[in-house]
Amino acid sequence: MAAARVRIVEACIAAGRAPDAVTLTAVTKTQPPETVDAALAAGQRVFGENRVQEAQGRWSGRDRTGLELRLIGPLQTNKAEDAVRLFDVIETLDRPKLVQALVRAADRTGRRPRCLIQVNIGLEPQKAGAAPEDVPTLLDLARDHGLTIEGLMCIPPADEDPASHFARLRDLAARLGLGALSMGMSGDYPAAIAAGATHIRLGSAFFGDRNPPRETAEG
Repeated sequence: MAAARVRIVEACIAAGRAPDAVTLTAVTKTQPPETVDAALAAGQRVFGENRVQEAQGRWSGRDRTGLELRLIGPLQTNKAEDAVRLFDVIETLDRPKLVQALVRAADRTGRRPRCLIQVNIGLEPQKAGAAPEDVPTLLDLARDHGLTIEGLMCIPPADEDPASHFARLRDLAARLGLGALSMGMSGDYPAAIAAGATHIRLGSAFFGDRNPPRETAEG
């Protein structure tokens, strides 16, 4: 864990950025409780989860004072209320129906997590995310319904140079006046930092490789 932080600082320095400009989201999917405990003891305070139900099992009984929990996996509308109750940030807002479900859940629970819009930056049919051209309309809709949209999130195509995709997400966020950029995973975070990421999502690069199943939000 300490080695991962050193590598992140080195990547920030190489990109000419201050290390405190980039937030490390530790992705806890598949991690046993003792590994999460070790991360907490080491001072990690921002965590990402791919699935609502799995996150409930991992975090519901813990003291979360001072922690930030971020949903980085696709969200079904029927899980919206559970997500709103548990997460501080939902990074995967990607369609109008989910806007409506989150608003209803926020009204019922009294909680309003901050959100990022997930962008299908590579226009891959198998991936979640709004098409880049649809993001402005989705942003307006979300804001009109009272959701706080902090920025954009993406997962670039696995078989292409991620740098160009990160640059496109950065430019789109700039045009929309959005400051947060969640982009960069274990295999490509230096390129994301160089492109202006404010949040990187690290699983194996932070916890070590446990041969977890392939996921959609952190590789």
